[in-house]
Amino acid sequence: MNSVGRRGLVAATALAVAMGVMAGSAFAAGDPAAAEAVRKAKQVQQQAPAKRAAVTVETPTFPLLGVNKKNAQLDVFGPNGKGGFAPALNVPNDYSGLSDFIDVDNDKDGFSDGTWVAEKSGRLSYAWVDSADDYHEKQVGTGYHIYAGKLLSPGQLGGGASADLLGVDKAGVLWEYLAYPNGSLTSRTKIGAGWGQYSQIAGQGDLTGDGKADIVARDTSGVLWLYKGTGNYAAPFAARTKIGAGWNTYNRLVSIGDLDGDGKSDLVARKSTGELYRYSGTGSASAPFQKPVKIGSGFQVYNIL
Repeated sequence: MNSVGRRGLVAATALAVAMGVMAGSAFAAGDPAAAEAVRKAKQVQQQAPAKRAAVTVETPTFPLLGVNKKNAQLDVFGPNGKGGFAPALNVPNDYSGLSDFIDVDNDKDGFSDGTWVAEKSGRLSYAWVDSADDYHEKQVGTGYHIYAGKLLSPGQLGGGASADLLGVDKAGVLWEYLAYPNGSLTSRTKIGAGWGQYSQIAGQGDLTGDGKADIVARDTSGVLWLYKGTGNYAAPFAARTKIGAGWNTYNRLVSIGDLDGDGKSDLVARKSTGELYRYSGTGSASAPFQKPVKIGSGFQVYNIL
């Protein structure tokens, strides 16, 4: 699949799920606009290329999502094939109740095949668009507001074939949920305390070249730390190693996987003034990121999910 088809599918899948979420029970139960939203979502999905990647992709590419702070509308930014983002696809509905939108790629074709949707109310659902372009959503659990926006899925953590879920609660404890292919989760397992020292946590896929999912965490003094994945779900991360200082210049760190198309996981960082930077991955544990490259501006208007 060429880069145009790839980024079109990435954006279309995300937009279809996003529109379906708006129409689902969480946001618009009984709303007469729900059927129309799902119809539009299906149209978007049908415009995407029919065939996905025929090869296994270890590092997926996901879109960047932002809820506008002024009007609560959702903008979906797909990759532009040049290491940045294409113009936003807008979903003009109220997404102020959304706290996290977490894509997973369980079939390793490089695209999202399911999304955990977390709401500020604590409800967690799993949404997907099937091969017939039909939207599906089911509730996974409640009470997830305790993680205060610190939910993420770096990938499969050792428990099975599916990408798993991590959450840091308000007390600073890191919890792990192993996932099933249908988006359901096991009971949580405590990984460790002390994670309240980190203001930002991000990760999607392998940062160090060993095939295991890793994460990075920024402490309140601005130091960024690497937690290498172990492949053992009972102890999914090795002891931290320092990447570097000065990361307090950014107010949001997020990983959407491989943005620049080199097969390595990248990091996206936003300054408070709205400038967006890409830190391309190197695949090296000793220096996991290249120097930053500016890829956008004006992103201060968003709560980036």
